[in-house]
Amino acid sequence: MDWSLPYASHRMPILARNVVSTSQPLAAQAGLSMMQSGGNAVDAALATAIALTVVEPIMNGIGGDMYALVWDGHELHGLNATGAAPAAWRPSRFAGRTEMPRVGWDSVTVPGQVAGWLALSERFGVLPFERLFEPAIRYAREGFPVSPVIASVWPQLAALVADQPGFADAFLPGGRAPRAGELWRFADQARTLAEIAQSRGASFYRGELAQRMLQHSEAHGGALSAEDLAAHRAEWVQPLALRYRDFTLHEIPPNGQGIAAQMALGMLRHFDLRASGLDTAATLHLQIEAMKLAFSDLHAHVADPRLMKVSASALLDPDYLAARAAAIDPTRAGRPQAGTPRAGGTVYLAAADAGGMMVSFIQSNYYAFGSGIVVPGTGISLHNRGWNFSLVPGHPNEVGPGKKPLHTIIPGFVTGPDHQPVMAFGVMGGFMQAQGHVQMMCRLADFSQNPQAMNDAPRFMVSPLDGTVRLEAHMPAEVAEGLRTRGHAVQILPTGHLDFGAAQLVRRGGEDFYIAASDGRRDGLAVGY
Repeated sequence: MDWSLPYASHRMPILARNVVSTSQPLAAQAGLSMMQSGGNAVDAALATAIALTVVEPIMNGIGGDMYALVWDGHELHGLNATGAAPAAWRPSRFAGRTEMPRVGWDSVTVPGQVAGWLALSERFGVLPFERLFEPAIRYAREGFPVSPVIASVWPQLAALVADQPGFADAFLPGGRAPRAGELWRFADQARTLAEIAQSRGASFYRGELAQRMLQHSEAHGGALSAEDLAAHRAEWVQPLALRYRDFTLHEIPPNGQGIAAQMALGMLRHFDLRASGLDTAATLHLQIEAMKLAFSDLHAHVADPRLMKVSASALLDPDYLAARAAAIDPTRAGRPQAGTPRAGGTVYLAAADAGGMMVSFIQSNYYAFGSGIVVPGTGISLHNRGWNFSLVPGHPNEVGPGKKPLHTIIPGFVTGPDHQPVMAFGVMGGFMQAQGHVQMMCRLADFSQNPQAMNDAPRFMVSPLDGTVRLEAHMPAEVAEGLRTRGHAVQILPTGHLDFGAAQLVRRGGEDFYIAASDGRRDGLAVGY
């Protein structure tokens, strides 16, 4: 069967009192089934997230990190469930390298999301923790037909890590990736998820599963220790807030990159995007320039918050952002440099319930299949978040024992002028995420678009490395030309290319229903009742 979709199509948003939106339909329905069984939005989000480790393994796994924002009906809570570097990761371990390893055990920080699952369930869930694992265990044990988009990218992403210990046996059985529609089973993963559920995560950090990870690490030169795993805790944090027009964007504070979206929007407050027009070169130019400046500051200053030399509040200071905005030339692309403030492979889902609870949730193994490390007999594929550390001596994000690296994954949440919830949303995809948040916020606040239109619209992605601006193919040709005349290096990529990420949005539509939208760039679905 030809699985290509050669014709333009328009998805419709889902309107319902209880909703889940994510990048794989089976996972979305796993979450919805929790609410139909008496659970709330947190139960739904967790069941969805756990199922995603099975049904979308190219983007996430059991050995990843996560963040969440939870509106409990009255206030917003933030959870940072990202892990730290092993205690043995001193800079000398990586001497002679120009950058951190992308694959292998020397890219693996402590995987934090299992602890995050438990923390969310204990604080806000109403269903038994074990119940949340049932759909994922069933999919892993009994199998499911692999969906088309996932099947289409599995071979190319697997090729990046196929030589890593344990990977090919787990994810390339018979020497190849599964094709669309083929039944995929992973009995090892089913057993591991059952053990995590039964032990409430204890086995993963201090028990049998921890021992199997440590044995594999030692056998292949890794530095992970029992103390590293046992010391991990998920952290409840106060979300950062920035007002943009009539809305406020909330982000998890550093070590995440959400602050970059807030910095860019703080600059864009000084421009009239509505006057410059929807989907025009003038508007995109301003967004791109603000994003470039924000990325410069992100990579110069943001790291583990305990070791940052510049505070988050200094980076979001209105006077500082006004000065950064003044550096933007509305007619010409600039060469951004970091400012000097005053000292001081990912899956996303959103869920909301009729009781008013809303969840913005993201977890990831990072690039491709992460580190490529799969612990034999467990189905635990481990992330490669250590790749994001710097090797520049004295840099705030320099690799070091017990430090958390700069993170790309970010959940977003929006409140209105009355401080009431408006939208839970996210745009997965590496350093696309912060600029995806900016694009969604501008479409919401400047152009009043509905969630599905915001999702379907053409996107830009500016490289934080060299400033190249990538545009989706359905971006109007005059926009690309207008950016080129302003001095941007423009590259056109196919609509739906991995660089542009995938978004999920859940917006309140009134007092008693939500509007949920899922990105057509993936296999995803918004479901509700």
